[in-house]
Formats: sequence, C-alpha cells, structure tokens
Amino acid sequence: MLLVRPGRFGLSQNSREGRLRPADLARLEEAPREPGAGRADWRTVAGGGIMAAQALALLREVSRLEAPLEELRALQSLLQSVPLSELREQAAELRLGPLFSLLNENHREQTTLCVSILERLLQALEPIHVARNLRVDLQRGLTHPNDSVKILTLSQVGRIVENSDAVTEILNNAELLKQIVYCIGGENLSVAKTAIKSLSRISLTQAGLEALFESNLLDDLKSVMKTNDIVRYRVYELIVEISSVSPESLNCCTTSGLVTQLLRELTGEDVLVRATCIEMVTSLACTHHGRQYLAQEGVIDQISNIIVGADADPFSSFYLPGFVKFFGNLAIMDSPQQICERYPIFMEKVFEMTESQDPTMIGVAVDTIGILGSNVEGKQVLQKTGTRFERLLMKIGYQAKNASTELKIRCLDALSTLFYLPAIANQPWAQKLMFNSPGFVEYVMDRSVEHDKASKDAKYELVKALANSKTIAEIFGNPNYLRLRTYLSEGPYYVKPISTTAVEGAE
Repeated sequence: MLLVRPGRFGLSQNSREGRLRPADLARLEEAPREPGAGRADWRTVAGGGIMAAQALALLREVSRLEAPLEELRALQSLLQSVPLSELREQAAELRLGPLFSLLNENHREQTTLCVSILERLLQALEPIHVARNLRVDLQRGLTHPNDSVKILTLSQVGRIVENSDAVTEILNNAELLKQIVYCIGGENLSVAKTAIKSLSRISLTQAGLEALFESNLLDDLKSVMKTNDIVRYRVYELIVEISSVSPESLNCCTTSGLVTQLLRELTGEDVLVRATCIEMVTSLACTHHGRQYLAQEGVIDQISNIIVGADADPFSSFYLPGFVKFFGNLAIMDSPQQICERYPIFMEKVFEMTESQDPTMIGVAVDTIGILGSNVEGKQVLQKTGTRFERLLMKIGYQAKNASTELKIRCLDALSTLFYLPAIANQPWAQKLMFNSPGFVEYVMDRSVEHDKASKDAKYELVKALANSKTIAEIFGNPNYLRLRTYLSEGPYYVKPISTTAVEGAE
C-alpha cells in the first residue's frame, strides 16, 4: 500500500490531520523516486497501480471529511482513468460506506458525484460482496428521494439477481424486496422499468416465485397497484413477464388473482382499458402455455365476440386495432388456417379495415396482412379468398403510391412479405417465368458477371435451388440442367483455367 505523509515530495501540510489535497495528486505522480526506482517500481509499491492507489488515498480522505466536495470531484476525474482491472485488485480496500452516507446529504452536486463514483467502484466488487456487505445501503438507496440514486441501487440489484450465488441474499431480505416492489409505483419510468426487470429475473427460480407470491410481498404488490392506472398497468406488465416464463410461473400468477383481474379488465366496458390490456394479453399469447390458458378460459372466444359487436360500438376504434393484431399474432404462432376458420370475424374485419378512411385502421390491416402472409400457410389462406384478396392487393398498391410516407413504408413491407418465399426458384411457375425471360439462363451460367463474394454466394444459392428442383430438367431442358449441375459441383468460386502455349525462343 502506498503511504502518503504530509510534507513529503512538497505535498501540502495540515497540522491537524495531514490531509491529501487533490492538487497533490499531480505532484505525487511527478515526485522524485529513489535512485534506480522506475515507474514500474512505484506500481509495485502501490499494490496494483499508482492511479488505483491514488484513488484509494482520496477515498480514505473523503471518509474523514464532512464536506469533501473538492475531493469528490478529484476522485471522479481520477476514476475515469483507472482501469477496472486495477480497481478489482484493490477491491478488499474499497470502503464505500462513507460514499453511501454522503448520498443522504441534501446537496445535489455532492449526490451526483457520489453516484458517478459509486457506479465505477461497485463494478470492481463481486455481486455477492455487494449483497452481503452493502445490504443496508441498498435498502436506503431504494427509498432515496433522488431518482439517480434509486437507479444506481436497482442496477446493483440487477447484478445480484443475475448471479446464482448472490440472488439468495436478496430473497432472504424481505425489506429490500418490498422496497423494490414499491419502486414500481414511482413517478420515474426508468426506476419502475428497472424494478420490474429485477423482480422478473428473481421470479425465474422456484424460490423467487415463492418469495413473490407466497409471502406478504403479494399484498405489497396489490397495494402498489392502487396508486393509479399507470402503476396498475406496470404491475400487469410484470405479471405477464413472469407468466410467460413457464406453466409453473403462469400458475403462480393465476393463483394470485392478478391474471384474472387483468382479463376481467380486458373484457370490461372501459374501452381505453381494453386497448391497454390487449397488448399485455398479446404478449402472454406469444407462449404456447399462455395460448393454451387463454383458450381454456374462453378469453379468445370473448375477444372474437367483442370484435363481432364492434360495429355497434361508436368507440370501437380505440381497441379494435389491438384486438385485430392479437388474432394476427395468434394466427402466425399457431395455424393461420385454423384461426381464420374458427374465428372468421378476424379476416372479415381485416378486409373491412382496408376500406376504411382512417389511416390508423388501414395501417393495422396492412400490418396484419403482412404478418398473416409471412408463411406459406398464411399465403394459402389469403389466396383462398380469391378476388377479394386481389382487390385488397390493389388497395395496398394504391396506398403504397399515394399515402403518407409512414403508411407507404408499411404497405411496401407487407407486399415484400406477401411476395417472399424461402426459395422461390423451387416453384414451377417461377421457373417457367425465368426460362422465358430473354438472357436469364445465360446470365445464371455466366460466372464473370459477379465480382464480390456476396454476389457469388447469392448466385450459387440460386443455382443450387434450381439444380435440386424436381421440375427443372423438364422446364429448362436437359442440356441446361446438366450445366446447372456442373456449376453446382464446381462451387461458387470456380475459375476456369486458361491454357497457354509455350513458343520456342519466346521470353
């Protein structure tokens, strides 16, 4: 450890306590060394790096002072240059309690400096060390009036819950868990989101689920929900995240009554609440067990019935887009054909929305068509509607030319999805079009056209698809089929050798 004594190397003296002033740091770096001692020797004396030693000296200085603003500024500046590896080597010497206590002062700059310094120093400590030795400081941090302090604390909670050894320390700290829950109800969205993320991560273990749903913490969660509508939705967001992990997680959430409460609001009379809740229910439906649960509870049928009655509801425009998106996602995750056959109102409403004068409705319909047509089965479902689908394509084409820029982009995205197939070259109709296009066969066989690797690879994939097709010999003819097979066997980067004739006497 580097020991600094007042008066040595020209450092300032304080007869009462021998304080190390920030200005001394520069002089310390330039101080004369013992004969034969180079900078490397000083690093050895410092026990891992002179800058880290300087930081520790400043940290000890801060802990002795009542108003160490100048020292905090110097420490913050210095830490920007200290490698994290050096700080980790000195982790055993880091005493962060004084910095946490300075956060309690009603001084904005001091708090800001301490947060910045702690963000850096805490990275040098193992999560389990933070959980065991700074638990009281973490609890205080979660109730601090300054949001930056809460975010700092929650970021450390995030590190702890990601660590399988350290997370137990959190689960055994009921008061800390309670404070994390109450952070969901804060005005700062970043604080709330970080708290939700931590609780969601905690719930990944059985012990975490029990801590959240089989203790007084559930009452705290329900209490926080009463803060206002926004906070209630945040809790729903947490519940859906947890429910989506596994059937066991969903079971814990349903037993708590919170999933049932969410679904009751979804099918209730408040149209604005419906619009918010359908997004969360759609997230739950992204998992197989979530879809099973919604089907078993009759929720999907209820959503379908609400769409059926939407024509009689003057406020349906608030929730209808979300309900249609729900079925669009449901179709693509399960079976487009089954969903469209079982809930015909879904497709009916999508076609109807494309005729709307409301750009919002048109946009949702276009997006849904794009989602539905993103796989082969969905394309087949759309094709079965015959001329109706053809008219819809004309509508999308018209909007792609004449709508606002945003809607144009959405239309083009939908069209590209509808027209896309993993290897369109496998389709007989496409092969006929290719063969009948003047110069196409010659272009495919000509290796001199492409000059970069990406282009050569792309052409080779096309040749592979054509050559491996069962219909290519019939459509392209045997000579061309054999040429394709030769191209395929030679690989994407084959270069035909050029023969030369040696002439006697030539140089």
